[in-house]
Amino acid sequence: MGHPHRHLRTSAAVVASAAVLAGTVVGPSSAAHASTDATAAPTTVRFVDIPGHGGTRLAANVVAPGDVGGAAPGDVGGVAPGDVGGGADGGRRYPLVVLPTSWSMPQVEYLAQARRFAESGYVVVSYNSRGFLQSGGEIEVAGPPDVADASRVIDWALANTPADPDRVGMAGISYGAGISLLASAHDERIKAVVAMSGWADLVGSIYSGRTQHTQAAAFLTGTGYLTGRPSDEFREIITGFLGSDLEKEGEMIEWGKKRSPATYLDRINANGAAIMLGNAWGDSIFPPNQYADFYEKLTVPKRLEFRPGDHATADLTGLLGLPNDVWNSAERWLDHHLKGEDNGIDREAPVHLDVRAGGKESHPSWKAVSSGTERIALNDTERILTGLDSGANGGTVMLTGLLDQFLSLPPTVSVPLLPDWYSAAWTSRRYAEEQRIRGTVKLRTTVTSNRSSGTFVAHLYDVNALGVGKLVTHAPFSFHDKEPGEPFAVDLELFSTAYDVPAGHRLALVVDTVDPLYAEHNPLGARLTFSSPAGSPSHVEVPVRDSTARR
Repeated sequence: MGHPHRHLRTSAAVVASAAVLAGTVVGPSSAAHASTDATAAPTTVRFVDIPGHGGTRLAANVVAPGDVGGAAPGDVGGVAPGDVGGGADGGRRYPLVVLPTSWSMPQVEYLAQARRFAESGYVVVSYNSRGFLQSGGEIEVAGPPDVADASRVIDWALANTPADPDRVGMAGISYGAGISLLASAHDERIKAVVAMSGWADLVGSIYSGRTQHTQAAAFLTGTGYLTGRPSDEFREIITGFLGSDLEKEGEMIEWGKKRSPATYLDRINANGAAIMLGNAWGDSIFPPNQYADFYEKLTVPKRLEFRPGDHATADLTGLLGLPNDVWNSAERWLDHHLKGEDNGIDREAPVHLDVRAGGKESHPSWKAVSSGTERIALNDTERILTGLDSGANGGTVMLTGLLDQFLSLPPTVSVPLLPDWYSAAWTSRRYAEEQRIRGTVKLRTTVTSNRSSGTFVAHLYDVNALGVGKLVTHAPFSFHDKEPGEPFAVDLELFSTAYDVPAGHRLALVVDTVDPLYAEHNPLGARLTFSSPAGSPSHVEVPVRDSTARR
């Protein structure tokens, strides 16, 4: 079993590291302590080893109602692996929730929430994903061994705890979310999933617009090497990805598809697990578009929640044992689908949006979040040089969305002062009324390059009377193997958002060629021309919601 008491002594420091990894500095963590509310049911915590796929050791903990295992509430040591009571309460069975850890995170990551679930009558098993920290194996990036591990953990829980085989759920943040969704495609026993700040399409997340999201990939790679043991396959794939090895592009895309829940959509729908998805508008690792697209294709009971923030920051306070809307929804979702509680969540509009800078909305579907479109014509032909950052960019991974979440401070520029040699800008009319942007902004343009490869990044700004622009959304686009001098059409989806443009402001589309978040494929001396042919006029299509439309 290892050293359970040592695990506890270090738990506060480890959970604090979760905040650092999420880009936040917080005070002392309460995650290592159960609720002290006198009305709360007592719980037990056991640290165990679980044999995963191929016998790989998975460091885990079991949190259960206090009458499971016969130990005093809060006892976290002194028992042999697997000794968690199996039927200590005379055969009563409890719903099971399995929590795979996030990327680079320790097995105590979910301890505060696990105690909360156990207090309300769940058996909870959380385990360190293979290849990280105390678990064995190598980092497979949610590959087949990780999916098989989830099933082995369920097997172990059903054999060693009073978990009910007919009431099995999975939940997790980020890496744990992706593994949970993938497991629901391969294990029919899973009846409910809560996937927070995760991915449905790994390729669409870190290679959208055929552009490497290098800051995100480097962050994940760096923390992976610090806390785990990358597999040879992962090393090879990430080296080619960060090195922009186009000869291996097809291999990298297939590798990513194998690890994308969207690839197994038919299986997920057939297995029927109820799925709740939650993400942040500014998630700089797994942007919201891919979750929204996946949600629309699900035919199972489903729920979608978007809030301001960056990667996992909307979920973070829940890990620290503090009140958190995402975790509250997760508990209600699992209570309804695993316990059968009539808590009303199935009768609510399933798409919930927290608008950036304030306001909450609920809608019957993702398509219903907007009631029309505002079209901005891009009539003027613009020519720009490549190779220098104009100052218009998407910010910094793990930080930008956090500033937007807590301080309403997205990346800001003075649009009139952007260098016109290295950027192009088109502005809308001045709006007499507030414009409520809801959904996915789409760009249609025609590009001509004097080189066969290139990259540009499109940014949409909310611009006030002084020309100061706040970033609403953005997205990168790269191309290869184009005939120099030959124009080609580009259709690009910017990252989904919910943003209110004040009356009296304008929208501005700004295009440049360098952004620290992304790889750049512009050869030396490259120039890009953006035009608007008569047969295919360039424009930005902005989804908006009329102020009179029902929420």
